Parts: sequence; structure tokens; C-alpha cells
Amino acid sequence: MTVAPSISRQVCAACGRMFSETDPRLQCECGGLLELRHDHAGALPTRAALRALFDARRGAAHGPFLSGVWRYREMVLPSAGEDVVTYPEGNTPLLRRPTVTAWSGATDLLLKHEGHNPTGSFKDRGMTVGLTQARRIGATAVACASTGNTGASLGAYAALAGLPALAFVPKGHVALGKLMQLVAYGVRTLLVNGDFDACQELAHASSGQLGVYILNSINPFRLEGQKTIVFELLQQLDWEPPDWIVVPAGNLGNTAAFGKALAEARDWGLITKLPRIAAVQAEGAAPFALSYREGFARRHRVEPRTVASAIRIGNPASYERAVRAIRETDGVVTTVTDDEMLEAKAVIDAAGVGCEPASAASVAGTRRLMKEGIIGAGARVVAVLTGHLLKGPESITRYHQDTEPAPPGANRPIEIEPRLADVERVLKNE
Repeated sequence: MTVAPSISRQVCAACGRMFSETDPRLQCECGGLLELRHDHAGALPTRAALRALFDARRGAAHGPFLSGVWRYREMVLPSAGEDVVTYPEGNTPLLRRPTVTAWSGATDLLLKHEGHNPTGSFKDRGMTVGLTQARRIGATAVACASTGNTGASLGAYAALAGLPALAFVPKGHVALGKLMQLVAYGVRTLLVNGDFDACQELAHASSGQLGVYILNSINPFRLEGQKTIVFELLQQLDWEPPDWIVVPAGNLGNTAAFGKALAEARDWGLITKLPRIAAVQAEGAAPFALSYREGFARRHRVEPRTVASAIRIGNPASYERAVRAIRETDGVVTTVTDDEMLEAKAVIDAAGVGCEPASAASVAGTRRLMKEGIIGAGARVVAVLTGHLLKGPESITRYHQDTEPAPPGANRPIEIEPRLADVERVLKNE
């Protein structure tokens, strides 16, 4: 079947001013962030027809519909034409692991593992749309501020698009695995003597004065790709929404994208009820949680401190859009300690799943919300794991080998002599 074409435009989330979908600006004159809206020229297809269309594309043998982003083209960027820049990406698993479920306290817990994307994180979903748009508007270079994952994804997709890429990263605050990806993919990597927020300000200045196209999560096309995490997990659940979607929260792009995805899935008739979003921040980098506790009466900025570099952000760019997502889904914002995050990571890793430290915030947050009675017994929960295990190898070494006393779940390597008796001794002590 075919779906009636959409008219896409960019709209300021603050004042409502409209811009062409190919306008390269990232913010309105009023300072508000832009978002993409897709309005149908004709009547929407029935729920059954739309579901059938997306389901049929899951078996595509070639072309853009191999992608777990472009499968939902009508809801992402229907006018992309032949400019699509794709690996493909998406098609990430929805996993059930009894040991993780037991640790979390949630009896019906599923893990949506975005670390299975081409460069090892959810960022690839947004970057396929962002680089597609960069090509459409004739960008000559692309750039981002990054704690690692965004820069790695930018580099890989810029290479596909044939565009030079620049990344501003906070010196000394990027995991080695991520930094090596930037270098390997050919990104011009600038180590900034400052935190992520300083990098973000520098990237924005470069956009205004040097004309490079910025692909941080303030870019509305990035969010169009990231919202397909929700479309895909809904499709994997046969379009029966879970009760909760729990997501790590740093710059708040995913929180905003998830809220947008759920509203659109409802408005397009794909679902009839909205899951609640739970955004989880590290205690040492929790400006959004501080605002939530005050009913979002004011926006906070903090000096971020956490072992989870991917969410070590003190002034999240997508704040206003994320506030709307939490309000519209009757969501919550919570925090977890670094120790809770690392313990959750050890449990996830030992289940054969694996994730980077920031990803484990979703499972640690689920456990906290269960203990507090906010997530009810028997609720179906999808916790999003945002990045791959090998994104942060240093954290694994610290947790399992260096930390004293040994934390819960530590798996110390055992030194032995080359004797079978030593192997037997180890086996008997298991």
C-alpha cells in the first residue's frame, strides 16, 4: 500500500513560527528550538493499513527499508528522496534476561539494546537523518560537541556522505573506546579544555560564524531518527504499548524524541494509550531532576560529576522539549548514584547483554522506581540501553579489578600456575 504524501515543516517549539523543512537554522529568532512536523495532504490510512505497511517493510531485502529508521519514512522524513545516508541502522533487539529482571524488581522487564547499532549507540538513528538532511541542504561540513558517542556516529555517517566532520570533545572526559572511534572514522577531533557544555557553546558559535552544520540533539532531524527507537519497540510488541519506557537522560534528546514519538503514534492511530516515560539521571549530573522536583518552575544548571560520561551534562540542550514529553506522558524524572549504575551494569554484563555505564541508568532507575512504588507490580517496562559494552572499557577494569573492597558482582581475574590442579581448584570454588 502507499500512504498519502506529507507536508513537512519546521516549527519553533517556543513561539510557533514556521520554517521550510530545508531551512538550515537550528533555532528560531526567539531562541526556541525547532521541531519537525509532518501534516498529511490527505486522510491518514487506517490503523491496520499503517501497521501492515510498516510490518511488510521488516522483510525488505535491499534499499532504505532495511533500516529500522527509514522503515518509518512517512513519520520521519517523507521527502528524503534519493539523499538517504544509511548503513542501515536500527533493527535492535528487545531482550528478556531473568537475572536482570530479578535484580530490578520488575517482573516484566524488557531491554531495548541500542548498542547494537553500527557504531555502538543509539546516536546512529539520529545521525542517518541528520546527515541525510545535511546532504539535502548542501552542507560543506558537519560538526558536533560530544562526550564520544555523538562524535563517533557523526564520523561514520559523514564518511558515508562524503563530508568532512569536526568534533569538540571535553579533554580528559571521553572514554578511550569512543575517542578511538572518532580518530578511526577520520573526525577532526578538537580536545577542549572545558566540559561538555563549553564544547556545546563552541560548536554553536562555529555554526553561526563558520557555517558548519551542527548535528547535536538540538538539531530537529536528529530527533526524528531517535524517535524510531519507540516506533520499533512498539512494533516488536505487536503495537501493544508497555506501561513504562525508562531511558537514561543527559542532554535530553531521547526524552524529547520519545515524547514526540508517542504523541505521533497515538495521533496516527498506531496505539491507543501512552506509556509513561521515566528519565533517569546520574545524581551528580541531575539538572533535569532538580527542575522536575520543583514542578519545572525553573531550569537548573549544574557542574556535572559522574562516571557515566555519556550523561555527564550540566545544562541539557533539549530541556523544554523534554519537559513537554514528561508532562504529556505523565512521566517522572529520577536519579541514581554511580554505585547503583555500576552495580546495574555488572548485572547486565553478567547476563551476557553488556552495556556502557550510562545505559545501566535505565535499569538502576527501574529498580529505584519499583522500590518507591512508582512503577507498580506487574507493570510492563522497557528499559533502553543506549550504548555498547565496549564503549567504556576503563570502567570495566576499575569495577572488576581495581575497586576495593570488591563491589557487588565484581569478577576478579584469578592468577594460577600452569597446572591442571589449579584449574580444578578454581572450578570447585565456583
